[in-house]
Amino acid sequence: MKLLLWNMEWMNDLFDSNGDFRADDHKPQHARSTTVRTRRKHLSGVINELSPEIVVIVEGPNREKELRQFFDADVDGVWEVRLQPTSGSSQCIGCAIRTDTSLFHPQQPVRFFDTQQMDAFQPFEIPNENDGIIEKYRFERSPLYVEIKTADNLTFRIIGLHLKSKGIFNAYEWSKWWAMADANRKKLLAQATQLRVQFLDKYLGEAATQRIPLIVCGDINDGPGMDASEKRLLGSAVERLMGNVWRPFLCLGNALFDTLSSDEQDNLRFEKIYTTSFSDPIFNNVWQKVWIDHILYSYNRAEWVKNAKVNTEMPDGQKIWAKYPHASDHFPISAEIVLQ
Repeated sequence: MKLLLWNMEWMNDLFDSNGDFRADDHKPQHARSTTVRTRRKHLSGVINELSPEIVVIVEGPNREKELRQFFDADVDGVWEVRLQPTSGSSQCIGCAIRTDTSLFHPQQPVRFFDTQQMDAFQPFEIPNENDGIIEKYRFERSPLYVEIKTADNLTFRIIGLHLKSKGIFNAYEWSKWWAMADANRKKLLAQATQLRVQFLDKYLGEAATQRIPLIVCGDINDGPGMDASEKRLLGSAVERLMGNVWRPFLCLGNALFDTLSSDEQDNLRFEKIYTTSFSDPIFNNVWQKVWIDHILYSYNRAEWVKNAKVNTEMPDGQKIWAKYPHASDHFPISAEIVLQ
């Protein structure tokens, strides 16, 4: 089965206060150059052409009925939809399972866990290692947590994430810019640490869950390695999520890293992978390409997540940004899931 992870960019703009689609000619708040009808057509066009069986949606709407309405009205097939609400957020995380494929359990294809009710995802405190001050953090978007059951009664689970953005999209005096950059990185690293220590280590280490395959995916807002701010903090968010080399049995693989050549892996050359780009105001609006969307997976099954791909082109060879320019500012990532 094919998993598609996609930051679908402000889907909430498509819906009114009653949870219904806005008028076709309405101009979305965050995309004034297009219309609701065009955005719906472009978003669904990408999904229909890539034909996934599972979609994890980042920046989804804030109500489950809205996400269900989109898949029912615009996307081919029959879908079971779940959305994790977050109080005060209009960028929630959801998933959709295509149930007319005979791949999933006919009665309960998806089981939903409300992370708003789980201790690991509540507001938390972390001491600052430099000064000993206790700092308080929270998840702006509650993670999605679901269990998928196949037609063969095999199960795996998915955590969907949208962690703190580290982007600074205006030019500031350097000292203010660095203060903001470090603050964003500290929060991002704190969220990754909370997920690793309070959820992932326990999930992968405890008897009740350690044999259930797990995918951790989403817009992590961080790439491999450490940039200048991360070097100051001595930590990388995505690598913190992936695990500690001293406890390799609790580590996660990275599906896109697996696609690199042996030479690129050996030399940690990641330049060919990017999932979004942005105009950098600090460097004369040069377009920067970054890898911030990830599909991570547990090692408790052999080669069960494979053939990952950043989909920059449609199956007919057309560039996604040319064929569907109003879909999203992120490329969708796909991977194959094989359970045996």
